[in-house]
Amino acid sequence: MATTTDIALKDAMTIDGAVGAALVDVTSGMSLGVIGGTAELDLSVAAAGHTDLVRAKLRTMEMLGQEGTIEDVLITLTNQYHLIRPLTAHAGDGLFLVLVLDRSRANLAMARHRLKQVESDLDL
Repeated sequence: MATTTDIALKDAMTIDGAVGAALVDVTSGMSLGVIGGTAELDLSVAAAGHTDLVRAKLRTMEMLGQEGTIEDVLITLTNQYHLIRPLTAHAGDGLFLVLVLDRSRANLAMARHRLKQVESDLDL
């Protein structure tokens, strides 16, 4: 079943340990949708910062002549995981999902699996 951006982000928030989620345009760094966050975590700022990381990895892959795509990127912080998943569907080209997880409540393997499902259900 295809879902809209809002529903996809709400689905991402049902993942155990989810603190926030965003759909981001890698070209502009702008968030197309944001849900969650905390007083200490501005998801729009985090998403914009993660854009630089995704761009850098894409440039590096190009310079190395590597084939394929980025499946996901994991940033491990003391209290959080930031899971970044570029969209693979043609309609989602240039977009990525960010899921921020509370490290003490998250199951990383399950979160990766569920975020992949959220991505595959997303209809842009």
